[in-house]
Amino acid sequence: MDALNQTRVTEFVFLGLTENWVLEILLSVAFFVTYVLTLLGNSLIIVTIVFTLRLHTPMYFFLSNLSFIDICHSSVTVPKMLEGLLLERKTISFDNCIAQLFFLHLFACAEIFLLTVMAYDRCVAICAPLHYPNVMNIRVCVQLVFALWLGGTVHSLVQTFLTIHLPYCGPNIIDSYFCDVPPVIKLACTDTYLTGMLIVSNSGTISLTCFLVLVTSYTVILVSLRRQSAEGRRKALSTCSAHFMVLAFFFGPCIFLYTRPDTSFSMDKVVSVFYTVVTPLLNPLIYTLRNEEVKSATKHLRQKQIFFMKSGT
Repeated sequence: MDALNQTRVTEFVFLGLTENWVLEILLSVAFFVTYVLTLLGNSLIIVTIVFTLRLHTPMYFFLSNLSFIDICHSSVTVPKMLEGLLLERKTISFDNCIAQLFFLHLFACAEIFLLTVMAYDRCVAICAPLHYPNVMNIRVCVQLVFALWLGGTVHSLVQTFLTIHLPYCGPNIIDSYFCDVPPVIKLACTDTYLTGMLIVSNSGTISLTCFLVLVTSYTVILVSLRRQSAEGRRKALSTCSAHFMVLAFFFGPCIFLYTRPDTSFSMDKVVSVFYTVVTPLLNPLIYTLRNEEVKSATKHLRQKQIFFMKSGT
């Protein structure tokens, strides 16, 4: 409580991505288009899965949750970043900064756990297909989704508590375009070495543990494919390759940013942009372009929409 009473900073100032106003305009246009595509693409996946009965399976249930998380994850940072690119003074209140930090880690951690659950789902489906309907029934799927949201909430509360209990009494310039734990705690008016190590150990343990579980799951899948038919191997590899791409694009930046000590690199902002802006768009691109079932269902829904529109006229 004493640390909170010592807080004097009421707002933070972002340095942003660049000081070149021409580049800022170009980036704002590019990021706005990316954000709109993220919202539309992920929303399309959710609507397609909800209104297509043959997609009411565990894999697509988790995929729709992934799309929802990507919409939320992107919406936490991109709107504020777009505002900062278009305004000369890039500020955020202390309370809004903490809120942004909380929801950023909530959705990021929930996505890490969800990707791990999706790998487990594929592992059971491919390695034990006869037991799959019993192992991954609707009750288990709902329980897993509830657990990942609970885990994300606990992780985010820990990160937020470790950040907010520090005194912020002077510097208020954040060398980034959004509030995250590492750049914010650098502004604290106290030694943050222990806090920084606790934060890294918390985020790092989750990231690396889930990553190792994912690698193990997909290794088991690849080994088991030797017993599959040629058609079975082709279908399994097609599905898993999409998962591989999402894992690489998501876990790469995540591990780079959150599993190292309190040090900064010149490419941190570039990696952060990829992590917060680009990655949420990859889900609809990868799963829609590479998944024949989703493409077919989307086309069918579009044809039904056109039919009803013509019928109405």
